[in-house]
Amino acid sequence: VRLVESGGGLVQAGGSLTLSCTASGFSFDDYAVGWFRQAPGKEREGVASFNNRDNTLYHAPSVKGRFYISRDDAKKTVYLRMNNLKAGDTAVYYCATDITGWGTPMLLSRYDNWGQGTQVTVSS
Repeated sequence: VRLVESGGGLVQAGGSLTLSCTASGFSFDDYAVGWFRQAPGKEREGVASFNNRDNTLYHAPSVKGRFYISRDDAKKTVYLRMNNLKAGDTAVYYCATDITGWGTPMLLSRYDNWGQGTQVTVSS
């Protein structure tokens, strides 16, 4: 039972990336899924979540309008489309699951299964 992130890399400011989070050994049917990020020297913060209870989406104010979370149940994958990337978006990005299905507020303590992370570096 694990999550595998992919899609990170180096991109110029203003560019786009799509991160993927694929479930291995389980499905997302009963879980909320969240994307978090952690920049060097900073705390891990919630970026976006997919609320499984009512299929609502949450995007943090810092990324709203630029990032978009989506889910493909057939592929057991959750995506994070990131547009108009800025240097401040540079971080390791993690996906995680919340068994309650709510996903928000995006407290680290409510997410109990984490992927290994994927590095996103935005050059200015």
